[in-house]
Amino acid sequence: MLQTPLRAIAAQSVRRLATPTSTLELTGDAPKGLNKTGTPFTAPNSTAEYALARLDDVMNMAQRTSLWPLTFGLACCAVEMMHFAAPRYDMDRYGVVFRASPRQCDLIFVAGTVTNKMAPALRRIYDQMPEAKWVISMGSCANGGGYYHYAYSVLRGCDRVIPVDIYVPGCPPTAEALLYGVLQLQKKIKRKREAQLWYRR
Repeated sequence: MLQTPLRAIAAQSVRRLATPTSTLELTGDAPKGLNKTGTPFTAPNSTAEYALARLDDVMNMAQRTSLWPLTFGLACCAVEMMHFAAPRYDMDRYGVVFRASPRQCDLIFVAGTVTNKMAPALRRIYDQMPEAKWVISMGSCANGGGYYHYAYSVLRGCDRVIPVDIYVPGCPPTAEALLYGVLQLQKKIKRKREAQLWYRR
């Protein structure tokens, strides 16, 4: 009596395996509003908005695949930042290449404790970076002061001096956490709408 249901189940599974994938129904939409093309801008209202959405796609792709961070290590988090640059995690495959001059950078990793004495220099370096610039705050000290939150000489978060896009928690955060922070920044850049907002002004 048990053999009949088992044979029926086995026959059904064999039929499913034998069905070509092109005839299978694909259920579910693309994740988080992305179309099959990979663009977040899926519902333009006019031909002009469609063209500007494609322009935004091209500009965002160029920016997110060529992030040039500044070498700005302040404390022990800088060691993990160097680990992220080393061959095991190889940030080059994401288009992330360290530069030594703020004039050539569009990203800054604030990696470590920012003291009150360092804060004006951090702001000056941020101001020297060309526009379309982003900031990743790395570690507890840069995020909010960390262990030194109540120290008289430590800034309680670098966001008191410069605007921060991505916060990476940890003390120190691992290279994987920093890599995830860079991927989150790339996702944020992908959704920028500069050309579309210019058209709507």
